[in-house]
Amino acid sequence: MDSVSLSEATVIRRTHFGFMHSFRQPFSGVTISPKFCHSKGSRAISSSVSSTKSQYVYGESLAATADSDYKMNGLTLKNRISSVKERLLLDAFDDEYGGVVVDHGKLPSNPNAFTAMLRNSLSDWRRKGKKGVWLKLPVEQSELVPVAVKEGFEYHHAEKGYVMLTYWIPEEEPCMLPGNASHQVGVGGFVLNQYKEVLVVQEKYCTSSNTDLWKLPTGFINESEEIFSGAVREVKEETGVDTDFLEVIAFRHAHNVAFEKSDLFFICMLKPLSDKIIIDNLEIKAAKWMPLAEFVEQPMIKGDKMFKRVIEICEARLRHRYCGLSPHRLVSTFDGRPSSLYYNVVDDDDPSHSNCTAEFY
Repeated sequence: MDSVSLSEATVIRRTHFGFMHSFRQPFSGVTISPKFCHSKGSRAISSSVSSTKSQYVYGESLAATADSDYKMNGLTLKNRISSVKERLLLDAFDDEYGGVVVDHGKLPSNPNAFTAMLRNSLSDWRRKGKKGVWLKLPVEQSELVPVAVKEGFEYHHAEKGYVMLTYWIPEEEPCMLPGNASHQVGVGGFVLNQYKEVLVVQEKYCTSSNTDLWKLPTGFINESEEIFSGAVREVKEETGVDTDFLEVIAFRHAHNVAFEKSDLFFICMLKPLSDKIIIDNLEIKAAKWMPLAEFVEQPMIKGDKMFKRVIEICEARLRHRYCGLSPHRLVSTFDGRPSSLYYNVVDDDDPSHSNCTAEFY
């Protein structure tokens, strides 16, 4: 019969007291088997008999056989202990890459119990040949974070409500777990009206060198937000102007920006649906419709090679000498979900099928 260490027996006694509680019956007229005992020290609970005679422990039938150890009400004690030992493991499910994901909804609240279960689980996963472990700890159980870190887990990422930690089991293999999100995504709205005026803003909070700069409305994409809807939202929030998304004119890719992350910035051409400006007083100092020629003559714009090129691209688009990228909703068989694919369509036989013929105002 498998042995159970003292520490495991202690946890079994504390966390599964109901198992032993089921033995309680009056002692009167009860025969106690000398073979059933709770060993002290480092010895384990064990039995070795050749008789099939039934004994009674606290009123429950305990039958011993040569090939199945003690039986209690038809269930071997060995199997009962194995079942209890399984409960000492963290609840987790396999991922598709040979690893496991711990069920954060079934974590023990006690740090000591969590420590024992985490160690047992790591041993079990290592024995089964598992690779990566994903452990999500809710903020309500933040006291478990030091325990996991002490056992070798590493920080992966954090959100408002949780921290995600990972553990790579194979010591002889390089870690193949994907890193945290590497990019932030921003958008800028190029909005031009029928008078060839571009919608611009001055921000409240900026560097001293940009205090008087008139710039395009810009901002970050929210989680699960499309590029096109994010551009429309940012323009609306900062200026109060309603717009329709036309296309992505260009995008910039930069590295080591905020918090050492990379940055994707999409310049989007939008069609104005209204002209009244209502600024966001929290972020914006001023906003207005500014003649395009005046906008590009600003020293900061004129002296910036990248932004100068962006304006040149926008001007080329106005003359139909350039075509941006428009979103098309498609479903991929890889995940079965709709997503946006950005591309342009130029049909020489039927110009109406081209997204390069869209009007800007």
